[in-house]
Amino acid sequence: MAGGLRQVSPARALPAALAAMLAAALVLAPLAAVIGRAGGLSALTRADGAALWFTLWQAALSALLSCLLAVPVARALYRRRFPGREALIALMGAPFLLPSIVAILGLIAVFGRRGALNAALGTLGLPTLSVYGAHGVILAHVFFNLPLATRMVLHGWQAIPSERLRLAASLGLGPAEVTRHLERPMLRAVLPGAALAIFLVCLSSFAVALVLGGGPRATTVELAIYQAFRFDADLGRAAALALVQVALALAALALAARFTLPAGFGAGLDRPGAPLPAPGLRRIKDGAAITLAAAFLIAPLGAIALRGLPALADLPPSVWHAAATSLALAAGSTLVTLALALPLSLAAPRARWAEAAAMLPMAASPLVLGTGLFLIARPVVSPTALALPVTLIVNAAMSLPFALRLLLPEVRSLQADYDRLAAALNLTGLARLRLLTLPRLARPLGFAAGIAAAFSMGDLGVITLFSDGRTQTLPLALYALMGSYRMDQAAGAACLLMGLTFALFWALDRIGRHADPR
Repeated sequence: MAGGLRQVSPARALPAALAAMLAAALVLAPLAAVIGRAGGLSALTRADGAALWFTLWQAALSALLSCLLAVPVARALYRRRFPGREALIALMGAPFLLPSIVAILGLIAVFGRRGALNAALGTLGLPTLSVYGAHGVILAHVFFNLPLATRMVLHGWQAIPSERLRLAASLGLGPAEVTRHLERPMLRAVLPGAALAIFLVCLSSFAVALVLGGGPRATTVELAIYQAFRFDADLGRAAALALVQVALALAALALAARFTLPAGFGAGLDRPGAPLPAPGLRRIKDGAAITLAAAFLIAPLGAIALRGLPALADLPPSVWHAAATSLALAAGSTLVTLALALPLSLAAPRARWAEAAAMLPMAASPLVLGTGLFLIARPVVSPTALALPVTLIVNAAMSLPFALRLLLPEVRSLQADYDRLAAALNLTGLARLRLLTLPRLARPLGFAAGIAAAFSMGDLGVITLFSDGRTQTLPLALYALMGSYRMDQAAGAACLLMGLTFALFWALDRIGRHADPR
């Protein structure tokens, strides 16, 4: 670290070093507590082995299905131009921000026992379906991750240089030859990274397994940690499971770093080019892919809105109090995230340790960090008294890698373009921060703030470990309403949560865009 510190100016080194130490402490201290309490893996049971197996195969199957379904959708969006196309592509980002519990409620409204799909099947005299169990968990994961995979594959298609397409047209290549020489190499480069990213997301999914899984055959490692805490009071087993979860996350991160390969097309001239024309049958297939994907994404959100908007007026006061708590947590978590991400991103181009410190939270899930913090706090103070501060801290830590990734490209451009000018003007310290850094980074700072606030609003992880039932966030209040079968009020709370989450993201992102001097 000393060598890295010497490469960073003193004005950046001290804040970055403090932020790095704090970020490392937020992750390493809970992990050390987990390792100390686990005492190896002897506390694990046969049921925990089944949970590990289910975690692995459902994550692998969810990633495989998401990527396979994303290919025809992304191809159709790339080849077709139609009214609302840009809005549909933008909608692909909604599940990334949507609180998990809201999306789950929407899926239940469509695919549940009394959902629209089963109502239609019953009308036709066909057997109904159940959304609970392993297939429900996989369905929810595909709902969350199909848009992410589609965006990644679509970017891959858009990255094929237009000169390659023109060359293919001039050579008279048909659709099969274009697929073999252009599309398959791109997919070989993009799909492994997309699949591994989705696999990592599904490994640490908690709310989905909590609501739709939970049975002996549909319990993930994250859910097993929660059950060991809340139902068995077995802290040693919970800590051992947390170690297993960390090992899974590290293995997935290592695979993601190893198997992301370049497509090998070479550079183009960045000239826009229309994709090659497709036969009429492909137009029908493209239209069907786009229609089905849009219906799959929009139907659950529409079902929540239709049922929940009329119920907003009937929400109990506890839900509104929980909403205020979630807003306060989101504000605090966002401030902590930016306070850590900004100095680390400013130091990261010249000091690899800064980037490494910011990426540390990727090695642990929120529930693992919550487990460690619970073990640290338990001998000193009642953990329930720390429910909100710990939730805020963990939310900030988990948002830090995303914030750094959003800021780092802009920071590199800023330093390449303005470092010499700032040095010539002797612009340093707070003056540089106020006059140059913050204005030029306003746009990514606003976007990162919106992402951090949305993540915090939708979190249903740490609060479930620490809450005594009286301290509730809005997602936890929504889960309690679902557990008591007050589904109309649950839909109203879901509408409120969805509206607040998107409003926070939009407001913070808009503030950043308006503060940008460009």
